[in-house]
Amino acid sequence: CALPSHISPLKPKLVTRKQLKSSFSSTGGLPALFCTKPKTAMAGIGSVVLRRAMSTETKRMVDKFIRVDHAGEVGANFIYRGQMAVLGNTEVGRVIQRMWDQEKEHMAKFEELIPQYRVRPTVLLPIWNVAGFVLGAGSALLGKEGAMACTVAVEDSIVEHYNSQIRALVEDDPEKHKELLEVIKKFRDEELEHHDTGLEYDAEAAPAYETMSNVIKGGCKAAIWLSERI
Repeated sequence: CALPSHISPLKPKLVTRKQLKSSFSSTGGLPALFCTKPKTAMAGIGSVVLRRAMSTETKRMVDKFIRVDHAGEVGANFIYRGQMAVLGNTEVGRVIQRMWDQEKEHMAKFEELIPQYRVRPTVLLPIWNVAGFVLGAGSALLGKEGAMACTVAVEDSIVEHYNSQIRALVEDDPEKHKELLEVIKKFRDEELEHHDTGLEYDAEAAPAYETMSNVIKGGCKAAIWLSERI
């Protein structure tokens, strides 16, 4: 909304009671100087409150958690995209699509939290995008079992990772981190469902299942370590 014509934003001047009253009435009860889009204003206020409420150490921990979780959900999105590119038209395609849809929701939520908490995303995102798609498509080329073995290994790593974050946030202050805890717990439960779905669809029948699983889990741990720091 615009400033009333009698108030200049560039030249400070004395304002009469009548002018101030006019400014309030024209902006729905707020001076024009403070008039802005509600969502923008609330997001900004929320961000400032969150930052002031956290110690430096806590803020560093939360930044690390949101950065790596965002990277993980982006990577998962590309894994399922790669699997759908190969198996999208098969009988298991609908199962993969359902899990992918949930991963899209996870990614979208962390893309909201990034600016809300003023977190810098990892610079490694372009690498994880390519690596995720290659892993998804490559595992799918081994058939349904290969794709599901990939899902089980990745989700096993992610569930363990989310559980460690939940413990850390609860130990620090569960009330202060209430919103973030709710998000992570919900996503942890959905990732666990993906893990169980993979087992249900014959993940353990994939060629060299144990070796494949260990390699993927090792890669996930390395990606988590790097994304927390870079």
